Amino acid sequence: MRKFNIRKVLDGLTAVSAVASASSTAQQQQAGNRETEIQETLQSEHFQLCKTVRHGFPYQPSALAFDPVQKILAIGTQTGALRLFGRPGVECYCQHESGAAVIQLQFLINEGALVSALADDTLHLWNLRQKRPAILHSLKFNRERITFCHLPFQSKWLYVGTERGNIHIVNVESFTLSGYVIMWNKAIELSSKSHPGPVVHISDNPMDEGKLLIGFESGTVVLWDLKSKKADYRYTHDEAIHSVAWHHEGKQFVCSHSDGTLTIWNVKSPTKPFQTITPHGKQLKDGKKPEPCKPILKVEYKTTRAGEPFIILSGGLSYDTVGRRPCLTVMHGKSTAVLEMDYSIVDFLTLCETPYPNDFQEPYAVVVLLEKDLVLIDLAQNGYPIFENPYPLTIHESPVTCCEYFADCPVDLIPALYSVGARQKRQGYSKKEWPISGGNWGLITQSYPEIIITGHADGSIKFWDASAITLQVLYKLKTAKVFEKSRNKDDRPNTDIVDEDPYAIQIISWCPESRMLCIAGVSAHVIIYRFSKQEVTTEVIPMLEVRLLYEINDVESPDGEQVPPLPTPGTGSNPQSIVPQSHPSTSSSSSDGLRDNVPCLKVKNSPLKQSPGYQIELVIQLVWVSGEPPQQITSLAVNSAYGLVVFGNCNGIAMVDYLQKTVLLNLGTIELYGSNDPYRREPRSPRKSRQPSGAGLCDINEGTVVPEDRCKSPTSDVKDNSFSRSRSSSVTSIDKESREAISALHFCETFTRKTDTSPSPCLWVGTTLGTVLVIVLNLPPGGEQRLLQPVIVSPSGTILRLKGAILRMAFLDTTGSLVPPAHEPWREHNVPEDKDEKDKSKKRRPVSVSPSSSQEISENQYAVICSEKQAKVISLPSQNCIYKQNITETSFVLRGDIVSLSNSICLACFCANGHIMTFSLPSLRPLLDVYYLPLTNMRIARTFCFTNNGQALYLVSPTEIQRLTYSQETCENLQEMLGELFTPVETPEAPNRGFFKGLFGGGAQSLDREELFGESASGKASRSLAQHIPGPGGIEGVKGAASGVVGELARARLALDERGQKLGELEEKTAAMLYSADSFSKHAHEMMLKYKDKKWYQF
Repeated sequence: MRKFNIRKVLDGLTAVSAVASASSTAQQQQAGNRETEIQETLQSEHFQLCKTVRHGFPYQPSALAFDPVQKILAIGTQTGALRLFGRPGVECYCQHESGAAVIQLQFLINEGALVSALADDTLHLWNLRQKRPAILHSLKFNRERITFCHLPFQSKWLYVGTERGNIHIVNVESFTLSGYVIMWNKAIELSSKSHPGPVVHISDNPMDEGKLLIGFESGTVVLWDLKSKKADYRYTHDEAIHSVAWHHEGKQFVCSHSDGTLTIWNVKSPTKPFQTITPHGKQLKDGKKPEPCKPILKVEYKTTRAGEPFIILSGGLSYDTVGRRPCLTVMHGKSTAVLEMDYSIVDFLTLCETPYPNDFQEPYAVVVLLEKDLVLIDLAQNGYPIFENPYPLTIHESPVTCCEYFADCPVDLIPALYSVGARQKRQGYSKKEWPISGGNWGLITQSYPEIIITGHADGSIKFWDASAITLQVLYKLKTAKVFEKSRNKDDRPNTDIVDEDPYAIQIISWCPESRMLCIAGVSAHVIIYRFSKQEVTTEVIPMLEVRLLYEINDVESPDGEQVPPLPTPGTGSNPQSIVPQSHPSTSSSSSDGLRDNVPCLKVKNSPLKQSPGYQIELVIQLVWVSGEPPQQITSLAVNSAYGLVVFGNCNGIAMVDYLQKTVLLNLGTIELYGSNDPYRREPRSPRKSRQPSGAGLCDINEGTVVPEDRCKSPTSDVKDNSFSRSRSSSVTSIDKESREAISALHFCETFTRKTDTSPSPCLWVGTTLGTVLVIVLNLPPGGEQRLLQPVIVSPSGTILRLKGAILRMAFLDTTGSLVPPAHEPWREHNVPEDKDEKDKSKKRRPVSVSPSSSQEISENQYAVICSEKQAKVISLPSQNCIYKQNITETSFVLRGDIVSLSNSICLACFCANGHIMTFSLPSLRPLLDVYYLPLTNMRIARTFCFTNNGQALYLVSPTEIQRLTYSQETCENLQEMLGELFTPVETPEAPNRGFFKGLFGGGAQSLDREELFGESASGKASRSLAQHIPGPGGIEGVKGAASGVVGELARARLALDERGQKLGELEEKTAAMLYSADSFSKHAHEMMLKYKDKKWYQF
């Protein structure tokens, strides 16, 4: 444990202001003597960076597979990602290094392995018997392009079709090519004069695995006899083929074509189809052919014992259905159901009771992979309802525009949010349990609540339970419902400052303890919400309009319907700067016809019914000023103890008392400085309409402020461009340097001036030019007096300077502990208080919960300030900089957070050059510096955030959240926390017909593939055809995942112990996750003990 002597550091400092008073310096030294040592416990070995989990819908999906025995779903994407889903809470993300698109996935059913085929003509074998799946083998085809793969159930030989029309055979145990090849010209012989096109389908006859059905794109289908190495039958059709499916008896198959038709063929009648169906074609009179339709991209043919077979297909709609949504068609007997989807269909699979292709299939559900969603349809219920999806796949329901992450929240928050969110759930889902139920949960080693809040482009806000590396939506708030919506584009008000998404959320400020929520939107609007479990109807929505401007020109504002503010000394307000109203402003243009005093959005003037959850306390809108639109809000802070909200933009700062619904402060950024503006900026025109407000912002006699060498950084642009669609008409008109935006705001109880002897409530303001200013808050007593007496706001005169825009501020007490902002505990506001409670609330004055509030008067605090370029720790009240760290010279910090970790605190930073860094506090020693990822797009900059206990996250794609940890302890425990995908399950018994059971079974129609495809029979394949690449999984992993007699026997033996234990766990454990981390931990621990010695991934 290292100790830092602050007094020694102070002795060496030369930055003490020359004009500092003697009493202040003496006080500083005295404080230095008293708290000589702050013990710092965090060391570099406490830090390690690693990704934990990825949540959300797989971005740009391209392939789908399902293991019907293990009940695991796999999705591949166009960027080479692989996502595996089991029971709710069991998810896994893997990535192919090449980043090539996944074109097909094939499970080795019940073997704990998966084959992926990629667009770069590689095949990969994944071992799923370990918590983090790894590639065991890869095979790279050099001369041919892979188009289709097929792996028969319980076989180790994988058929690979190519663009040239050939079929190669791969041994999945050794991942080597067999010498057996089916050449396209041999397959079609003289049946076609031209090349048949790429292989689009391969499957074996369900009743005779010696017969292979090969579909070529041009319309030719060949039934190939593997033993005699020749074609038995050839089926030709004029239309291109997209897919083929067998009837389970092996006597018929169906093809889907590019003209929207299905052709059903009898195996032994190759001359013409047994039947041709156009599911969506209009039947014309006189026996003419139906009009052609769009291609049927896929068809599946599934039989049932008790009734008619199901034919399920995607596509095939008629061309005249313009604008119709993509459809999945389910044909069952004489009924045809057309199920409309929200997005285009990428792929679908029918889930059946049996893995055996030669048995009645008994389909019970269809998994439909859409471009931006995953849908499961229940085939067993009338009307084909969908299952309620338990995975967190709706992050992108509306594009995410910002997010915040809170670890170690109050324990009652998640149940409170869950209870109000449960009422929002849709009805009409299937009553059955979610059928993808494989895998087991990991051991829960973290028991603290975590909440993620996402803000969206449509103005919605979602609260997510993110505890213990899972994610589940708790509650959704629609902020746009407070505004009038325009019916069409012509109706839209010409006051919009954005072309699209006028309600989009830009900033979220949330106090978990008091549950107060404040949001800033893209249309320069701020909404304050209070949490309530009661439903209320608000007759008139409380509303304020604020006229926040950079300067006032000669044009006088109209008087309109303005209400003079309270004559509060030091409020910095005047009639021109505030328009407190409860209904929209009627004065919409100034004397010269310019748009003036109108907000961008129109608040509803009808009563608003507010459900339990977050309810509107106050709507604040910035208004147009003399033809100039309001600038977007760049920073926001709310404090429940003070009843205040403050926000700023590139014009200035405004503070609102949301209890009294009044504007307390409304200043241009320059006016915050008073006469001490270091930039000597001149307004464009004389200010006639008001005097510089803010109680004169008294002159500061503590020496002139010399700006440090400025280093231009793109952060102000980063913040302005976070919505590329928004246009700012006024930034270009004024010198950029003079447009100093408010970039950070922090309410606290601390020393505001050098001469202060005790801390007091105040607001610290940081700007994009690296200045920190302090505003003093004089709050009335609590109870009724708080609502009657005004809050007095006055400048302190304190100015601090850093390089780069200010990002974050925090305060430490004498012991180096974090001083959290004061907050009020949550209570239900919609229930009348009894007399005792009222008396209590009168006496109650919410204060900071830190030790500093009870310390002796002369004890000091430390301000931690982080900018884009550097961090400083400043001793208070002396305002001496005792530690300084230049974080980056060549780049800039995108996000900085002061967070707790291992019972201590540190500063965590994410730089635009991709580095993640942490620094000790207060000494700012570097503890971690790891290159993680470069800033490739604005989405990462907008969403990256750190939180307590070493957690962080960002939006890795438009649909997915990537979580990571910088805590060594979490990295070490991660393996235990991850779920297991593979669980020992006995393979169902084969149909009792004496047919081929598998490689190790017997039967009249069995096929010894080893004899056909093995090296002794077929020889070696050409070395130049494909190159074998050993995977990182290693030889031990091969033994675990490869199929073989030993594996089969061992698995069967283990499966005897494991049967029948899977039912009922879903409901119990989901409820436990939601309501009690303790009971869930206990349950998971019992499961861990049960399987402790049987983990198959430890081969």
